[in-house]
Amino acid sequence: MDHRINPTFSQLRKNPVHLLAFGFGSGLAPKGPGTAGTAVALLLWPLLAMLPLYAYIILVIAVSLLGFYLCGKTAHDMGVHDHQGIVWDEMAGYWLTMTALPVSWSWALAGFVLFRLFDIWKPWPIRWVDRHVGGGFGIMVDDLLAGLLAWAILFGICQFAF
Repeated sequence: MDHRINPTFSQLRKNPVHLLAFGFGSGLAPKGPGTAGTAVALLLWPLLAMLPLYAYIILVIAVSLLGFYLCGKTAHDMGVHDHQGIVWDEMAGYWLTMTALPVSWSWALAGFVLFRLFDIWKPWPIRWVDRHVGGGFGIMVDDLLAGLLAWAILFGICQFAF
């Protein structure tokens, strides 16, 4: 795939790895592809949250491990370290954020805002990881750290509020 241009949805459909890495096409959004990918994750979260907690955690781990491959392979194929359209990492990070939180739109939106804040702002050590760790692991781990930080805050609020 030519890295100088963005792929089309038709091109993504021809390669399941790229289609998944681009968040089922949400990464093609012309503005804010990371936010679009996170929005897809938000819309899918109520379904995933119906799983028992142990299954949800296994799913988040599996999505993350798969993401190391998906994101790395797609970045390599495109010839770009971390193409902005690769949003599988945002999806995994959001689902990590939402682990063991109450299923409601208020929690879903709080998780969305807090995860996006940390993903965009990239406080230490997230910024360091984003700049120094390469490949699929590097693409994924900064978003997983943003998700973990957002989760810690929301889970703490949840424990004290209820």
